[in-house]
Amino acid sequence: MTTALPTLTGRDDETPDHGHPALWTSLLPPSAHGDDGICAVSAEGMYVRFADGSELLDGDSGLWNANLGHGNRHIAEACHQALLNASYLSVFRYEHPYARRAAEALVELCGADHFARVLFSTSGGAANDLVMKTARHYHALRGAEKRKIIVGLRGSYHGLTFGGFALTGENLGQQVYGVDQRLVRHVTPNDPADIEKLMRAQGSQIAAVVVEPVLGSGAVPLTDEYLQTLFRLREEHGFLLAADEVATGFGRTGSMFASQRWSERPDLLVTSKGLTNGTCAAAAVIVSRTIADAFREADATLTHGETQAGTPVTCAAIIATIEEMRRLDAVSRGRRAAETLGAHLDRLVAEHPLFDSHDGRGLFRSLRIVTADGEPLPQARVLDQIAAIRAAGAIVHAGVHGIQIMPPLTATDAEIDALMEAVRTGVESFSATSVAGGAR
Repeated sequence: MTTALPTLTGRDDETPDHGHPALWTSLLPPSAHGDDGICAVSAEGMYVRFADGSELLDGDSGLWNANLGHGNRHIAEACHQALLNASYLSVFRYEHPYARRAAEALVELCGADHFARVLFSTSGGAANDLVMKTARHYHALRGAEKRKIIVGLRGSYHGLTFGGFALTGENLGQQVYGVDQRLVRHVTPNDPADIEKLMRAQGSQIAAVVVEPVLGSGAVPLTDEYLQTLFRLREEHGFLLAADEVATGFGRTGSMFASQRWSERPDLLVTSKGLTNGTCAAAAVIVSRTIADAFREADATLTHGETQAGTPVTCAAIIATIEEMRRLDAVSRGRRAAETLGAHLDRLVAEHPLFDSHDGRGLFRSLRIVTADGEPLPQARVLDQIAAIRAAGAIVHAGVHGIQIMPPLTATDAEIDALMEAVRTGVESFSATSVAGGAR
């Protein structure tokens, strides 16, 4: 990897005079801020370089974003040209050609036989807020103003904005922040009886059911049986079905979108992360013809807008990412890489006592780890385990009693081999240290 380090300015240690870093790092306690070991300074392909001089294999594709690897030149050049041509244009009561072309490209990609319109957003969380508003407004247009409830799955993750946070099916402190969940319900994934019970009780009040095709927290795929239950209940009760493909979209699970393998289509599809290969704060909600027609026939204005949604640079990145997905035959390459990754996971679970099981689909996988005495890795120690894998040469993501592994679609067999060797080494070293220290 030859990417040059960026030139740093200011104090040598980049620390303000009061002795603490100015950057408030997301999802870490203040005691962990300011560490050069977590300060990434450049990235290329599947490698990330850090301020402490380390260079690591990226086993989570930059938080699921860089499905095509870091530093794709075609996407970068498209962004550069858009910034020169139109540094900022808005879709907030205005339109521009970049947004029109990106919307057309997304409708075509998702299936113009079913989908019709695109709403631009800036993150997966904000896009899930938008899904909730669109669903409620759609039902109001059809005279069903009481349909306000949104249903999510336990263990799901839909972001940390107030709407997305309410919908997220993990306890991440929603009560501390005063998140209003009165119009949200959660049911157990892959348990048809649970959602059938809810529908019998409140089916006429439900606006939408929002599901991840593979749950983001545990990399748990929805079963065919559960999907068939959702489709049947949608027909019986009239709610909208939304596929949150923030994580699963753009080839991550073996098809362009995971829901394209469903026997029926969702009414709304959410995409982000891989949408621009991680280059822009971008998301999109692709809506069905049925929903679009309801708004068109009523000439109804959907009350939603985000200043940075659908800007020229974002839309140029979307178009270029779609072009690169096709040029690189990325979905097929991802399927081949997934076979290599799957073989590694099978061997680890079969042959190594510290690896309990794996789950997921394609290049979206989870690996559950146990301690030396066979107990599940305590959730409180998962971040320590990730640090040990980082010390062994690779970046992975936190999972349920273990880790998640999401390499780019363009990863080579040699890169996946090296990634999994780092995982094995990191888990072994962490276990040995824990035993020596008496930790469990």
